[in-house]
Amino acid sequence: MSIFGNSIFGNKATDAVADPTAGPGEPDAGNATVQKSDAEWREELTPEEYHVLRQAGTERPYTGEYWDTHTAGVYQCRACGAELFTSNEKFDSHCGWPSFWAPLAEGTVRYIHDRTLGMERVEVRCATCDSHLGHVFEGEGYGTPTDQRYCINSVSLKLVSNEKPQVSDGNPGN
Repeated sequence: MSIFGNSIFGNKATDAVADPTAGPGEPDAGNATVQKSDAEWREELTPEEYHVLRQAGTERPYTGEYWDTHTAGVYQCRACGAELFTSNEKFDSHCGWPSFWAPLAEGTVRYIHDRTLGMERVEVRCATCDSHLGHVFEGEGYGTPTDQRYCINSVSLKLVSNEKPQVSDGNPGN
């Protein structure tokens, strides 16, 4: 199974095309529903968040908040709050970034062929605000239901835990 029904690396009918007039580091807004000026994004995001989310940067591996998290919950876009992934699809890929085998639902993320750095990759962006999240890879042999690995920057995400905190009722043993 793949994102588009065919291989994500060759289905030309569904390739997203970046705005050719956009400058380097300037994302194409595509069909994003949250659109803000560069100044507004700079005001709302930390410098690291801005670099990753708005300039398609990457955090260093094994440094992000969620690369080794096993907390149950929903992962939202840090820029706009859209729900993108859940802990049910998160798995340990040992790559240094949070890995998921599928997004929360169809249409929550969008895909762009990324040919930077001399590689063929598929970039993953938030469908709501067009923020860069990471990349998706296919056929790496992880044994996930989709045979895909969404390699997502922790700084692009905010985990909303659904684990219930332990509350004592005052009675020992209960």
